[in-house]
Amino acid sequence: MEPGSWPSEHSDALRDYFLKGMSYAEIGREINARFGTVYTRSAVVGRAKRLGLAAPARMKSPSIVPRLPGAISPLAPRAPVLPNPSQPPESVLKPARPVKLRCVGIKPRLISLIELAPGDCRYPYGGDKDGEEIAFCGHPRQPGTSYCTPHFHLTRGPGSASTRCAGPLVLRLVSAA
Repeated sequence: MEPGSWPSEHSDALRDYFLKGMSYAEIGREINARFGTVYTRSAVVGRAKRLGLAAPARMKSPSIVPRLPGAISPLAPRAPVLPNPSQPPESVLKPARPVKLRCVGIKPRLISLIELAPGDCRYPYGGDKDGEEIAFCGHPRQPGTSYCTPHFHLTRGPGSASTRCAGPLVLRLVSAA
C-alpha cells in the first residue's frame, strides 16, 4: 500500500463510523482495532476531507455547560458559528485583478524554431491557445544569453522585478552578406 492511500474497506469503515456521529479520534481507534492499522487522528481527518465528508457540528455535553437562569438550552438548535469548512472564504471567491504584463517596444520577426539561426533571440511568442504555433523574436541576441537586449532586460533585467524596466529600443535589421 502506498503512503497516503487507503484500501476501500478502510474508507468504507470511515464513512460508516462518520455517519454514526463518531469523532475522528474514535474513528481512528475503531479502524485501527478492526484492521490492525496505525492511522492517526490527523490521517482520519485528511481522508475524511478527501472523501468529501464535512465534520458534524459538535455540541458540548449539557452536563459541563453552565446553565444560567433564563438561558437557552444547550440542546436548542443554533446557527453555525464557524463557516462551512468545505467552502473557501468569500475573499477567495472574488475574481483576481488582471495582471498587467510588461512588454518591450520592438517588432519581433516571428520566425519558427526551424528558421532560427544560432545568433537569433529565442524569446517566444504565441502558443497560449491550443494548436497555436510558437514563433520567436529572431533579432540578434546579446552575447552570453539567449535573448536580444530588450528581451534580456525584460526577463532578467538588473535589480528587483519591481524596478526592472525595459526602455524603448529601435532595432535595425542588417542583411548578412
